[in-house]
Formats: sequence, C-alpha cells, structure tokens
Amino acid sequence: MTITRRHGDVLIGSGNQLLRHHMEIRGLGIIDVQAVFGIRAIRLQKRVEVEVNLAEWSSEEDYERVGLDERKTTHLGVEIPYVQVPITPGKNITVIAEVIALNYLVKVYGGYSPAERLNRHLIELMKRKSAARAWVREDTE
Repeated sequence: MTITRRHGDVLIGSGNQLLRHHMEIRGLGIIDVQAVFGIRAIRLQKRVEVEVNLAEWSSEEDYERVGLDERKTTHLGVEIPYVQVPITPGKNITVIAEVIALNYLVKVYGGYSPAERLNRHLIELMKRKSAARAWVREDTE
C-alpha cells in the first residue's frame, strides 16, 4: 500500500496496481476480491484514519484494556490514532477491525469517547455511594 498526504492533514492509501484487487490467503492462495465479494468490497483509494497493529498475544505485554489511554502514530507528518490488538488463533479479525472503525466514528462524528463516558459514570456512582455511606454514618450517631 502507498500512503500520500493530501489537502493538509488527509492521508490517502492506495493499493499496488500490479496486485489490483487480489489478496493472498495462506493455505488457499491468491483470490480476486472483486470477483468473490463484489464491487462494493474494493476501493481504489481510501482515507487512512486509524492504524491497527495486529500482534501475536503475549503474556509479557501490557495491553490497553479500557480505552482511556489513546495512542497516536505519525505518517507523513499527520498524527492518527494507533491501536494494537493482541490476536490468538480463532479470533475474528474482520469483526475486530470493524469494531475499531465504528468506535473511531463514534469518537469523531458522535462527539464522545465511550470509554471516557463510562469512566465519568463510574466515578459519579462511586461519589454517590460514598456520600450515601457518610450520610448513614452521621444519621446513626
């Protein structure tokens, strides 16, 4: 894939013209993505908005679990979100990639971070429970 910078901070990815719509699937061989999945499954180019690194799961690694600590990477001087996904045999990488993309859209176009929203909610619940316990203590004395 070739990435180019256009219109300021827009990254555009395009495929190799020689391979054009073909993909290798180990154990199966070369497939024609357009012939197998249809015209809607291919793009000549696409805006690059998130980098996803699929890494073999390791017990030594400390992976992000909540989503509050967002990582970034830079390509051609443009900063974009970076997500590292630990994978193991049997994980549905297609679904995981789709969830990453949809979560990004919620953050950008929905205007909020689901992880931050849940964190604020949990903090508020803890404050209320703490205040309720303090009130009960004061009431019994």
